[in-house]
Amino acid sequence: MLSTKKNIRSLFLLALTVVFTSLPQKSNTMPEFQQELKVISTTESYKNTTLSDTNQLMIALRGFLTPFYTDFKYATRQNFTNEVLYTQPEPYLRLPAARALKNALSILKSKGLTLKIYDAYRPYSVTKKMWEIVPDERYAANPSKGSSHNRGTAVDVTLVYLKTGVELEMPTEYDNFTTKAHHTNQQLLKKVVKNRALLKRVMEQAGFVPLNTEWWHYTFKGSGEQFQLLDLDFSQLKQVAKIWNN
Repeated sequence: MLSTKKNIRSLFLLALTVVFTSLPQKSNTMPEFQQELKVISTTESYKNTTLSDTNQLMIALRGFLTPFYTDFKYATRQNFTNEVLYTQPEPYLRLPAARALKNALSILKSKGLTLKIYDAYRPYSVTKKMWEIVPDERYAANPSKGSSHNRGTAVDVTLVYLKTGVELEMPTEYDNFTTKAHHTNQQLLKKVVKNRALLKRVMEQAGFVPLNTEWWHYTFKGSGEQFQLLDLDFSQLKQVAKIWNN
């Protein structure tokens, strides 16, 4: 009897093995970035997204905001990759983010200050290059998700004096990937903490959300994935971006 039960149990286990091994196996291979995400890479596709929703418009900040300064580090080799990542940059943001940044500028101008923009929209292809250099989501966007910069809803900024363009002292230089650049870092001179707090307060008041690990990075609140990723270079954007005057 015992032997019979043992044989039945063995046959049952064998049957289970046959069933499970015959099932389709889930692949562990990660799909390519472009298969996971929809990335707009033609001006025609971009235009189509704006037809029924003006919030999708990319706005040229020059002429929309005034005054502000720029220092596009990624258009030089003076950045963490030591490579030129794009050429002939201009600052662009989606319409709601551009309006929010305009509000921030209004607050700052009343204090004798304005913004210096290090980066705003950047093409998706640039985000992929950055990830190859720094594959760490604390400091670089994972291309499998895309960046708020690629969506036109993020801006990297610092404070400068309105009349001179001289930067206020901040915790670190731009793109410093250490804990010294974190908003929680208090091991700083009082005036530096004050400057960082002022930038954060004004940007939050205008509708932006800070990134804890980078004192310079702000994303328009609530933008999420309502804006698709773009991989248009600056020459393409110059052709199609809206010059908004109100």
